[in-house]
Amino acid sequence: MSYGIMEIAIIAAVITAVALVLVCLLFLMLRYLYRHKGTYHTNEAKGTEFAESADAALQSDPALQDAGDNSKKEYFI
Repeated sequence: MSYGIMEIAIIAAVITAVALVLVCLLFLMLRYLYRHKGTYHTNEAKGTEFAESADAALQSDPALQDAGDNSKKEYFI
C-alpha cells in the first residue's frame, strides 16, 4: 500500500478539518454553559425574604401602601 503525496495531503486535510470542527463545537458548548448558569431575576420587593409571613411582607411593600382596608383579607388556595 503505497500512498502518494496527494492522498496523504487529502487525508491530513480531512483530519485537520474534523479536529477544527470539534474544537469549535467544544468552544461553543463551553461558552453556552458559562453564559447560562441557571440564575434568574425576580421583581420582588427588597427585604421581603426576611418577613415571617406573606401578609407581613406585603404590608411593608411601599407599592401596596395605598391598597386600602387591612380588615378584608383574601386568601387563594
